[in-house]
Amino acid sequence: MGKYWNIGKLALKERLVYRGDFFLSTVLRFLPMVTSILLWKAVFGSASQDQLSGFSLNQVIAYLLLVHVSRMFSSMPGLAVNLARDIREGTIKKFLIQPLDLCTFLLSSRVAHKIAYISTSLIPYAGLFLACLSFFDTFPSGLGWVYYFISLALGFLVGFYFELCIGMIGFWFLEVTSLLYVVTTLSFFLSGHLIPLDFLDQTGWVEALKALPFSYMAYFPAALFLGKVPEGEIVGRLLLGIFWAIFFWGLSRVILHLGLKQYSAFGA
Repeated sequence: MGKYWNIGKLALKERLVYRGDFFLSTVLRFLPMVTSILLWKAVFGSASQDQLSGFSLNQVIAYLLLVHVSRMFSSMPGLAVNLARDIREGTIKKFLIQPLDLCTFLLSSRVAHKIAYISTSLIPYAGLFLACLSFFDTFPSGLGWVYYFISLALGFLVGFYFELCIGMIGFWFLEVTSLLYVVTTLSFFLSGHLIPLDFLDQTGWVEALKALPFSYMAYFPAALFLGKVPEGEIVGRLLLGIFWAIFFWGLSRVILHLGLKQYSAFGA
């Protein structure tokens, strides 16, 4: 494990070189929140009720803010497409001749990326949440904070191994960009990034959607923070998240094993 620790430290140093880019991208990412706040104020202003599917205006805005935190952990920009490119161009062969495990190497690098991103984004996030503190009607209890941070960690693991599985489809297909676009679009909606999944209660599919792995990438941590997950269901939901993390970890191992069996390296 020592070599992966060193890989993580080197990746962290590399990422921190671009801390200005991280900071600027974080600030720009918050700009759409202004539009979202105005939009939801208009929606609730035209509605004949103070709540929609159990969410007040303040809770919807707080939810959208918390989704940014969820996605900060679960989003894996460039992971799948870069992995598929490495497979296509043959640069992945270094993992076949060096004592490195591909999945663990990528995990170490991604952890370093998250540490760099979170550390450089902490000030703008703190400023945003302080400015929007009035939208938060409640905060987790002591144990609730523990559950919340566990849910964020699960979001990271589910998001990482899910993207890893998508990227390794490149063992069989030369181009996965179109597939990745479709999957990303579906994930963006099914994860509850746009709206709380509770708003889909009229479809009859809301409980099934909450059980999907996508919900752990955005909806579940935010809903848990806001107290929208019944206390008796929290442990069960967390266990389900652990199941999905283990499932995609195992699936990534199977795909890697099968992919390497038929892989032929091309390029430099």
